[in-house]
This record gives sequence, C-alpha cells and structure tokens, in this order.
Amino acid sequence: MSNAQTAAAPASAAVPSQAASTTTFTVIAALSFCHMLNDMMQSLLAGIYPILKSSYALDFGQIGMMTLTFQVTASLLQPLVGIYTDKHPQPYSLAIAMGSTFAGLILLAYSTEYGLMLVACALIGLGSAVFHPEASRIARMASGGRHGLAQSLFQVGGNFGTALGPLLAAFIVLPHGQKSVAWFCAAALLAMLVLWQVGSWYAGRRKAPANRAAVASNPLPRRKVIVALTVLGLLVFSKYIYLASLTNYYTFYLMEKFGVDIRDSQLLLFVFLGAVAAGTVIGGPVGDRIGRKVVIWISILGVLPFTLILPYANLFWTAVLTVIIGVVIASAFSAIIVFAQELVPSRIGLIAGLFFGFAFGIAGIGAAVLGDIADTMGIEFVYRACAFLPVFGILTVFLPKLEHR
Repeated sequence: MSNAQTAAAPASAAVPSQAASTTTFTVIAALSFCHMLNDMMQSLLAGIYPILKSSYALDFGQIGMMTLTFQVTASLLQPLVGIYTDKHPQPYSLAIAMGSTFAGLILLAYSTEYGLMLVACALIGLGSAVFHPEASRIARMASGGRHGLAQSLFQVGGNFGTALGPLLAAFIVLPHGQKSVAWFCAAALLAMLVLWQVGSWYAGRRKAPANRAAVASNPLPRRKVIVALTVLGLLVFSKYIYLASLTNYYTFYLMEKFGVDIRDSQLLLFVFLGAVAAGTVIGGPVGDRIGRKVVIWISILGVLPFTLILPYANLFWTAVLTVIIGVVIASAFSAIIVFAQELVPSRIGLIAGLFFGFAFGIAGIGAAVLGDIADTMGIEFVYRACAFLPVFGILTVFLPKLEHR
C-alpha cells in the first residue's frame, strides 16, 4: 500500500491485497452463472426473430418494436429499482425477478398474436430490470476491492448467455418450433434456486458489523461528475446502438448480402456474441491494472477502423471483422460501469440501474429505429451508417483521471 493510500484510509484496517484475497468468488460465480441463464433466456427473443418473422409475416419494424418493448421496460425500471435498493436492499428480489422471466417465456412460447408477444417481451424486460442493479451491487460487495474484475466476471455471464441464445434457437427452437421456448423455463427455475442462496449470503453479509463500512466520497466537484457521467452516457449510446445493429439484424444482413441460410447465420451470430463475451472478460481486469480511462479509449475509438471496413468486406472477412469488433468494443462496459460507480460511490445501485437501463433502452430504441431504416433504405445501408458511431470515443478526453496509485 502506498503512503497516500495509507493516509487516506488509516482506520480501514484493510490492506488492498488482503481485501482482494477475500474476494468471494463463489458468490460472483453464482451471479455470473445466473446472469448467463437470465440473458440466455432474454436472447431467445433475437434468436427466434427469423422464425416469428416468417411464421406471422412480421416486418422489420415489428421486430424492432419487440426489442423496444423488452429493452425499454427494463431501462425505465432499472434506475427506479436501483434508487429503491440503495436505501432498502432486497436480498431475495433476484430470485423473484426470475419469476417474471419465467412467465414471459411461457407466454412467448404459446403466443399467436403480436400483442401477446409484446406482453411477453415486457415481462422478460421486467425480470431484467429487477435482476441487474441488485446483482451488480452484490458482485461489487463480493469483489474484495477488485471491482473491475468482479464486474467483468458478472457481465461475461450475461454475454455468454446472450451468445448461447441464438445458438440454442438454431438447434432447438428452429427444428422444434416456437413452443419449444417453454423448455427454457427450467433455466429460470434453476436460477431462482441459486439466487435464493445468494440472497441468503447477501442478507447475512449486510448484518455483519465488520461489513458496515462507511461509504467513500468522491472529491471531484459536482459539475465535473455530471460532465463525466454525460460523457459515459454518450459512449454507452454509441456502443449499444452499434451493437444493436449486429445483435438484432446481423442474421438478416448475412442472409440478404451473402445468401447464407438461417442456421449458418445464427452460428455466425453466436461467434460474434462469443467475441463480445471474451472482450467483456478482458476489459475489467485490464482496467484494474492500467486504468479504466485507457480501456475506454481503446474500446470505443479503437474499433472505428474495423467498423468502417465491415460493410465492404466479403463473407470471410465479415466474420473476422465482427470478431475483432466484438472483442474490442465489449471491453468498455465493465470499465464504464466501475468508472461511473467511482464517480458516485454512494449510489452503487442507482448507477448500475442507470447504465444497465440506459444501455437496454438505447439498444431497444436503436433496434426499432434501425428496423425502420432497414425497411426503407435496406439492411446494408444500416451498417454503412452505423460504421461512424465509434467516433464518439473521442469524447473520452473529457473524462477525469480517477485512478490513484
């Protein structure tokens, strides 16, 4: 520990290396596993879009509206959940949230009317709204001071689940039909059991006097904090609008431009989402070591050359470029979340809810807007236009330096 750190926290009696060694990896692993199940179930939406589109003659605008319903439900509620749980933590709310996801899957499996499909999307979004802020708080509590690592491990579960969804849709839902979505309710039940145990750990941890540490304060002026949070929000905007173009319309792009079939397009989507998961793992611990601002620089602005080339590449290089883009651009979100939490360390749940919710909402709005653009201008135009979004990365210059070593 440096002299500056010792002077800043003489009464803490917790050396960072000792705190790091107490990282509760079992809890973080459980949260990551349930995040995987949660986002796997959610990503079935995008995975079965081609099936629903052909079965019910939906257009791109209606597909985008389904994503918007899910994402906006989650985004509007997540900050409210975060505000409430900052003051009144709810250890068992994570298990209860899975009940909403369970109900949404059942309805999605048996819906034949578009309106009911939207209700199913809203129920799944509600489960997500409750899950993410409180799970992020527990991951930070279990981090032992390695906040970037904990967030990466937590988030990579979600990324891996998002990648699994289209793959399972290709090999299970596609051959067995829409009703096979109900089989995944077993995953929701498993997640409920695991999260109930996590909730018990959380409840006991909060009651322990040794864990009632004073909340850290941020010495930055309020104006600088607001500017920094605004910049981080714009970076999330650029990142998730671009990711929405790939997550929701990559399969259609591959089928239209290169003539691949549904299954092959789903496999290539799985490869891209796997790259996103890999980038998420990398971003957190690297940010802990070299600084989160550096990671944000590289992740957002550094991906620009590859996004500009992508619309003009052949099938092979499209697959290669999307892997590079997925790894690089995904490394930012863990760094952004932890950076924002360090800006406002007294509002961990609110910040998690805001940024997860904002990401969900922007992705949903982006999916709806991009769907309408694809209907009028063509799917290839979407990728030529979105290629310039990483230019927003230049705004990173306005972020303060928070790391003190």
